[in-house]
Amino acid sequence: MKPVRIGICGLGTVGAGTLKLLQMNAKMIGARSGKAVEVVHVGARRDMPDCNTQGIKVSRDIFDVARDPDVDILVELIGGYDTAKELLITALNNGKHVVTANKALIAVHGNELFEIAENNGVRIAYEASVAGGIPIIKALREGLAANRIQWLAGIINGTGNFILSEMKDKNRAFADVLQEAQDLGYAEADPTFDVEGIDAAHKLTILASIAFGMPLQFEKTYTEGISHITQEDVQFAEELGYCIKHLGISRNTEKGVELRVHPTLVPKKRLLANVNGVLNAVLVEGDAVGPTMYYGPGAGSMATASAVVADIIDLARANDGMNGVPHLGFSDGGSGKIVLPIDDVMSCNYLRITAEDKVGVMAKVAQVMSQHSINIEAIIQKEPAEGEETVPLILLTHIIREAEINNAITVLEAMPEIVGKITRIRMEQLDG
Repeated sequence: MKPVRIGICGLGTVGAGTLKLLQMNAKMIGARSGKAVEVVHVGARRDMPDCNTQGIKVSRDIFDVARDPDVDILVELIGGYDTAKELLITALNNGKHVVTANKALIAVHGNELFEIAENNGVRIAYEASVAGGIPIIKALREGLAANRIQWLAGIINGTGNFILSEMKDKNRAFADVLQEAQDLGYAEADPTFDVEGIDAAHKLTILASIAFGMPLQFEKTYTEGISHITQEDVQFAEELGYCIKHLGISRNTEKGVELRVHPTLVPKKRLLANVNGVLNAVLVEGDAVGPTMYYGPGAGSMATASAVVADIIDLARANDGMNGVPHLGFSDGGSGKIVLPIDDVMSCNYLRITAEDKVGVMAKVAQVMSQHSINIEAIIQKEPAEGEETVPLILLTHIIREAEINNAITVLEAMPEIVGKITRIRMEQLDG
């Protein structure tokens, strides 16, 4: 039987792992695919000493791989937007299936790329784009296909989770842990995508589109990072029985689909609150199955390669490379669904207010909250530190519309007794 011929573009961390895994488990992969799977062409800017490319054509121009008639499946592992998009379009128009780990590309340009693929009778597989080695996309598109997904929430950026875990467990400052994350290779020299939530927003966009059957809408994903979280916030959350996690949350409501990434207070007894370090986890609630959780390494050479090669096997199993699963899991595209504006999202909230240590300030704060129909669930008022004239006030609110809590915060920050900006962190129970 004719082998399936693979072209790999990019021999970085994931590309090298993919090549190694395909060679290391070649016999088993062939048995599971029903035919041999062979790497015949690699596109890379330079040779990698740890990669065995003996007998494989190597090109410095990655577009040579996309145009190679001997390549059946192109594996894109170069990352980024423009060049990667052009590479995929070239491969698709040349009748090649594509496997990619590029979450940014799928989140931003996926709708266009999927249409090109379908017009050419080929597929784009992208399991490795979300949560590394965790097969969450297959779980949503296939394993949970009989369910109406009600909501999902996930720790989908290992760098942010590592930082918050270290801040909680070792009482360390954000900047100190970020530097260690960079030293360990968990965070890039420019950590913006990780700590400001952009990476997680790419991934949540993909998961929500699959879960709720709607086009990819990255530009409508509300995104908030963790750089403003302090040791104080972590300690106060602990005292109140919560843990701060940077979550991607999407919920299907009667008004629309919530699509949001932000720091979140989660009760310490919940499963997601106990996922630490660089690990990822996604909790999914289906109407038939109930809550299910998917947990494991969200990055890394071999973990991500595991997902890449699984996609290669899926494409190789079918004679025409079409496994009958639409790109986003729904054949109708779900164009009628809307993304709910963040101002209309309902949630409970944690507020940390720095106030002057004066009689009556707490009463004024409570009056503002009452005027905005915000019920207070709990209050912590700490004693001022020695020599300080301000005191931290911690409030937990009942569920309230986002616009209302924002209006109340604006009024509070204008009070002469309130010092600086108020820290607000949303809260979720996440039963399951």
